[in-house]
Amino acid sequence: MRTAKLLTMAGMLLGMSPVFAQSTPPPAPVAPASDWIELFNGKDLTGWTPKITKHALGENFADTFRVKHGLLQVRYDKYQNFDSQFGHLFYEKPYSYYRLVVEYRFVGEQAKGNPGAWAFRNSGAMLHSQDPKTMTRDQDFPISIEGQLLGGKSDGSARPTANVCTPGTEIVINGSLYPEHCLNSTSPTFDGDQWVRAEFLVLGAGQITHFVNGEKVLEYALPQYGGGAVHNHDHAAKPDGKLIQGGYISLQSESHPIDFRKVSLLNLAGCMDPKAGNYRAYYVKSEPAACQYARPAATP
Repeated sequence: MRTAKLLTMAGMLLGMSPVFAQSTPPPAPVAPASDWIELFNGKDLTGWTPKITKHALGENFADTFRVKHGLLQVRYDKYQNFDSQFGHLFYEKPYSYYRLVVEYRFVGEQAKGNPGAWAFRNSGAMLHSQDPKTMTRDQDFPISIEGQLLGGKSDGSARPTANVCTPGTEIVINGSLYPEHCLNSTSPTFDGDQWVRAEFLVLGAGQITHFVNGEKVLEYALPQYGGGAVHNHDHAAKPDGKLIQGGYISLQSESHPIDFRKVSLLNLAGCMDPKAGNYRAYYVKSEPAACQYARPAATP
């Protein structure tokens, strides 16, 4: 029954917008550089709020998230023991239709008391996340769609990045709910401390596409509440089966040090009326209330 319901919802989305009817994502939006929002200003954590397991919202325990040399750093040198204190740094504003770019590199060694080998060179950009104000003090991960970032083990084994994981959520692949918690992308493995550019094209409750260094590596659709892999949460924040239209973005702290040098977003929702002064050809979601029109000149 649920599969039939999902296919019905998919059909409705396909009928509502030509964007979802395409078998491949739209080309990269052509937008002025000034239209991109620099979520990380390169100077401090303005606009960002930490939520770390076992700590209150806003408490940046042990200076986990910091800015140094123009980089947003995640560090554990002031921890005595990681002790499952998973952290997430939330941007202040939610989005629904957007393109997110993060440029990152893994550095150093895992924190003492880390959760295990699975967390080695492991972090993430959480998409469509719940409001951090709705997270409990001891909740481990926000209910969200995770753009998982992984680094190689430098042992010749494959370890792709820009995968997807689903804490408290589910996704649809080829018309069916994907049964596992994580799904690997087709990206190459990046060993060492090299910089990697990951991009996420997010189209509301429709399609989400991942790119690595400009190449498409993963695509899925119909993000929705459900599944497991989240603990100590308020069940009211997880209405299973409901599509997720949008949410907050956060960067993860999962026991391995990581640097971010760029976190940028292009909003794809806005005024789509060419007569308006703030019309943008690359928008894919119409928001008529956002349109701004020039006032007619006053008559003498």
